[in-house]
Amino acid sequence: MLLSFLALCCGGAAVLYALYSWLIPAAVQYNAWWALLWHDTIVERALNIVTRSTRPQRLLRAVQKKAIKGDPQSVISTIDYFCRHSEWAMNVGDEKGAILDSVVCEVSPSTALELGTYCGYSTVRIARLLPPGTKLITLEFNPDYAAVARQIIEYSGLQDKICLVEGASGDLIPKMQELFGIKTFDFVFLDHWKDRYLPDIKLLEECQLLRKGSILLADNVICPGTPDYLEYVRNSPRT
Repeated sequence: MLLSFLALCCGGAAVLYALYSWLIPAAVQYNAWWALLWHDTIVERALNIVTRSTRPQRLLRAVQKKAIKGDPQSVISTIDYFCRHSEWAMNVGDEKGAILDSVVCEVSPSTALELGTYCGYSTVRIARLLPPGTKLITLEFNPDYAAVARQIIEYSGLQDKICLVEGASGDLIPKMQELFGIKTFDFVFLDHWKDRYLPDIKLLEECQLLRKGSILLADNVICPGTPDYLEYVRNSPRT
C-alpha cells in the first residue's frame, strides 16, 4: 500500500514537472497572450512564493554568480541564458537585441534616452556600444527594478556611461534640459508601459527634445501592442 502511494506521488510529480518544464511552455510559445499569462503571471508568482524573492532579484543573483564582472557582453549573455533556461523576463532579448545593436551602431548617438530600465539588460546593451563621451539616460518608475538595475549596471562596469533616474517619465521628460543640459536626443528607445509610448513621444516633441533625424525605436509594439503609437508615428508629418 505504501509503495503504491509513493509510486503514485512520484508519478504525479513527474507529470507536473513535465507539464511545467516542457508541455505548457511548448504549447503557449505560439500564442503571445497565453505566453505572457503563463510566464509573467502564473510562473513568476509561483516562484516568488517558493523562493521568497522576485524575478529581478533572481536574475541579479544569476548575473553575480555566473557573469564576469566588468564585462558587459558576459552580463548580457548570462541574462540571455537565464531567460532561455530558467525564467522568461521582459527584456528585449538576444534576437531583437541584435536589431537594437545595429541601430545604435548605425546612429552612433551623442545623446541617448531609454524609457523603461527594468533590470538594465537593454541599458547595458545600448551603453556598451555608445561612442566615447556619450551617456545613456535611462528612466525607471519602479524603485525595486531600479535598485536591481543599478547593481547590474555596476557589475557590467558601465556605470560611468549610464545615468539612471527614478521617477515617472511624464515628470522627468520636461526636466531633461534642466537636469542634463540636453537640447535634443539623437536616439530614444521605448520599452516601458505601453500606454505611455504615445503620450511620452508627444511630450518629447512638446519639450523640443526631438529633432529632424532623431531615431525612435520601440519594443513590444505588436504584443502587447501599441496601435495608437504606431498610427501616430506612421502618419505624423514630423516623421
